[in-house]
Amino acid sequence: MVKRDATQEKEVLEWIEAVTGQKLPAGRYEDVLRDGIAICHLMNKLSPGSVSKIQTSGGHFKLRENIERFQKAAKAYGVPEEEIFQTADLYDMRNIPQVTLSLYALARLTQKHPEYKGPALGPKMADAHKREFTEEQLRAHEGQLNLQMGYNKGASQAGHGGMGNTRHM
Repeated sequence: MVKRDATQEKEVLEWIEAVTGQKLPAGRYEDVLRDGIAICHLMNKLSPGSVSKIQTSGGHFKLRENIERFQKAAKAYGVPEEEIFQTADLYDMRNIPQVTLSLYALARLTQKHPEYKGPALGPKMADAHKREFTEEQLRAHEGQLNLQMGYNKGASQAGHGGMGNTRHM
């Protein structure tokens, strides 16, 4: 498991505050995010209406629903499923670093949404650098002998005996 990084956690909380315009309650990182309210408000700022109902009170089941709604909205926003944390990672505090990585992935993805004009978090995503080659440039290598195409001075696999057999010396 990845180690926690207090600096990254602080940056994530500051980014959430900057995007939502709401001051988060004081406390430990995982406690501030655990009920899912802050991250649901964050998703609604990034993609208005993406989280239709935010539970502000209730039992464990109701608060877990906030996290699940955030996950669904993040996936719809474009965060790859493998980068989204599991509900237990946050609510049961099983893997807090994964929560941080997921929020960084979400922040990184905002750069690809032209409607988003808010603060950035993390490194800037690279833009595609499309290259154009002429037909002549593409065919220029055809006269060259690739080292994988037989230039091995007579070496062959003759006598190898097949896959899985040991080499007899």
